[in-house]
Amino acid sequence: MGAYSVAGYKFDLAKFFPMSIFDRVTDLRVERPGAILDEAKARRRRDTLTLDGKLVILAADHPGRNVTNFGDDPIAMADRQQYLGRVLRVVSNPGVDGVMATTDVIEELFAVQRLVKDAGGPSFLDGKVILGSMNRSGLAGASWEMDDAFTCWTAESIAEYNLDGAKIMFRLEMSEPVCNNTLIACAEAITAMNSYDLPTFVEPLPVVHEDGKYKVKKNPADLMKMMGVASSLGDASRNIWLKIPYCENYAQVVKASTCPLLMLGGESKGDPTGTIADFAAGMQAGKNVRGALVGRNVTFCGDDDPYAVSVAITEVVHKGLTAEQAVEVLMGTRDRGLDALTRWVK
Repeated sequence: MGAYSVAGYKFDLAKFFPMSIFDRVTDLRVERPGAILDEAKARRRRDTLTLDGKLVILAADHPGRNVTNFGDDPIAMADRQQYLGRVLRVVSNPGVDGVMATTDVIEELFAVQRLVKDAGGPSFLDGKVILGSMNRSGLAGASWEMDDAFTCWTAESIAEYNLDGAKIMFRLEMSEPVCNNTLIACAEAITAMNSYDLPTFVEPLPVVHEDGKYKVKKNPADLMKMMGVASSLGDASRNIWLKIPYCENYAQVVKASTCPLLMLGGESKGDPTGTIADFAAGMQAGKNVRGALVGRNVTFCGDDDPYAVSVAITEVVHKGLTAEQAVEVLMGTRDRGLDALTRWVK
């Protein structure tokens, strides 16, 4: 791995997304709520889902499931200026293909784009892949956590908002009968998305209940079994993409399905180099590994710049860089384009 260091550096979100812009999002919600849907409908979509057969998508749906912790701070991701600003920072990277989020976050992105366009700036969401996160009811720590009902986007609203697809999740603990409710709901969601000929990104996770928490079992056998379950849901599998955590023997894991899959990185450790190394290795594991669906390991990456971390990962996925090369790119990309919003919105 390259000589990664954040010594003497700390990303300053306020320079990129100051409170003055954050406050104007609420103004828009109050004064022109219809402008958000108008902006969504006017967005120019890609002709094809991928440009080169690969995708890097940012996941921004964690607060919707009561997941707000980063490190020792239990509410780091509950600060919406920080959360939205970091999401915007990653989305401003032209190499990031798109974003997956709940209704509120996606509407906030459209609101910021409207503010930028009103000031004469560009439509930064044009050509991005935007996915709606559908089931968020399995709140972390709740007694009903495994009964993960669909409480967010629907296939109909995804189509109305001119989005590009959906993301769904099921966690399976074989002794929990309510898991079957989520499986049935996932199958129904895939069928509904197929009626619009839109893709569904399915995250199937085997879990075990330990120390009061549901923990993902990242071993080949369990992950491969979940992939078989996930790829057979719904009335057809033609639009299914899988979202699978990276683990040891990944080349064996990915052979469990012919569906294209994206790697997920898991919880943030404050040092992005491990995630970059995992993704570099995972891209070599099989032909159906088509990129990464990254989240808090990029947006909340310790003292580093989320934009720079996202550039490193997109270079791994789209250009085949090694982990060492990607770390060098990261360290040379910090603070690039910090005025992407403030040059337009004052």
